[in-house]
Amino acid sequence: SVNPGFGGQSFIDSQLRKIEALRKKIDATGRKIILEVDGGLNPETAPKAIDAGVTAIVAGSAVFRGGPDRYAENIAALRGEMVS
Repeated sequence: SVNPGFGGQSFIDSQLRKIEALRKKIDATGRKIILEVDGGLNPETAPKAIDAGVTAIVAGSAVFRGGPDRYAENIAALRGEMVS
C-alpha cells in the first residue's frame, strides 16, 4: 500500500480498490484467508483498509512514533480505542 523502499511513507488510497477486489476473490473461494496489508497504516488509514477487507495490519512507524513511552497509546489508536 506504499511504494517499496523505506518506512514512514504515506498510504496510497488507490490501493483500497485493489484490497476490495482481492477480498472478493478470497471470499469467493470460501476459505478463511487472512488478508494482511503493510505500509502507511496509521489511525486514519487502518480503518479504511479494514473497511476494504483487510483482516490484519502491519504497522511500523505508526507504532514507534514518539518512542517507547507512546507504544501502548499508538497501538490503542490503531485499534480504534479511546486513549485517555
